[in-house]
Amino acid sequence: MPLDEIALEELGLAPRWVRRGMAAAQSSADSVTAAGAELAGQAAPDSMPQNEPLQPQPVAQRVAAPAPQQDAVAQAPVSPPPSDRGRAAAGPVQHAEATPAAQEEPPPLTDDDFAWFDATPEPSLPHDLAPAPVPRDDVATLDWDALAERVASCTRCRLCEKRTNTVFGVGDRAAEWMLIGEAPGENEDRLGEPFVGQAGKLLDNMLKALSLSRGENVYIANVIKCRPPGNRNPEPDEVARCEPYLQRQVALVKPKIIVAMGRFAAQSLLKTDGSIASLRGRVHQYEGVPVIVSYHPAYLLRSLQDKSKAWADLCLARDTWRAAGGGER
Repeated sequence: MPLDEIALEELGLAPRWVRRGMAAAQSSADSVTAAGAELAGQAAPDSMPQNEPLQPQPVAQRVAAPAPQQDAVAQAPVSPPPSDRGRAAAGPVQHAEATPAAQEEPPPLTDDDFAWFDATPEPSLPHDLAPAPVPRDDVATLDWDALAERVASCTRCRLCEKRTNTVFGVGDRAAEWMLIGEAPGENEDRLGEPFVGQAGKLLDNMLKALSLSRGENVYIANVIKCRPPGNRNPEPDEVARCEPYLQRQVALVKPKIIVAMGRFAAQSLLKTDGSIASLRGRVHQYEGVPVIVSYHPAYLLRSLQDKSKAWADLCLARDTWRAAGGGER
C-alpha cells in the first residue's frame, strides 16, 4: 500500500470500500442516529438494522397548528413526540400527518355561570298556600253582648248585602215567655227591632190581655236576623246559617214556653212543612221547650175572623206555661 494511503488511513481519512447499494443507506442511518442523539440528549445506538435499506427523503419541518383560544386560556403548540424528531432530522415524511391538538380543558366557572339561578323565581311562601280561615262556630259559647255583636257583623249568607240593620231581638232576657217570628219586614229592617208598626201594636195588645209586656216578662226574636229582599220567604240555606243564633238565644233566655208566630216560623222551628191548621192546638217541642203555634199578627190584620183562633192559641200557651211551673221564678 502506498505511504500516502497508509497515512490517510491512520488519520481516518482513507476512503472506505462498502458493498454496492449500502452507501446511501449507511449515510442516512448515521444521520438519523446523530440527529436523534443530539435532540434527545442520548448517545447514538451502537448498531442499526442493516437488512432493510432506508430510502432518502427530502427534509420538511412539521409545524403543529396552535389550538384555538377559549375564554382567554392559551394553548401551547404541541411538539412532535421523540420518535418523530429523528424522522424530521433525517428527512421529511412523504405524507405528513397532522398532529392532533391538545385536549381542550373546560374553562373555569365564574359568577356569570350562575346567573340563571338568581333569575329563578322564589317559591311561594308557606303563608301563600295556607287555607282561608274557617267561619267561627263558637256561637254556642257566646254571652249576650258577644252574641249581639256577632249578629250585627254577620256575613254568613247573602242577606247581609242589602240589609239596613240586623234584627237581633228585644225584651226581657230572663223572661219565661219567648215569642219567635219569621223574618224582619221593611219597618223591622229600618228600626232594627222585631214586630213594629201596626202588627207590633196588635201583638202588644194581645200580650197585655195576658198580663204580659214586651219589656218586662217577654222576649221577642225572629228566625232570620236580616230582611229578605222583597219580604220573600228565606231560603233553606239562609235559615240553616242563621239558626245557631236563635238556638243560643233560647239557651240564654231559658224560657218555659215558646209561641211560634206564623207558618214559616213554625215550620223552621219544628222542621216540618205542615200548615198552620195542622200545627195549631197542639204542644210541640224545640230544644226541650214547649212550643205553641199561632198566626202572625200581620196576618190577623188582614184576616180579622181568625183573631179568635189566635186568642185560643195564647190561652193554650198560658196553660202550658203554668203546667211547666211558670210564674215560680
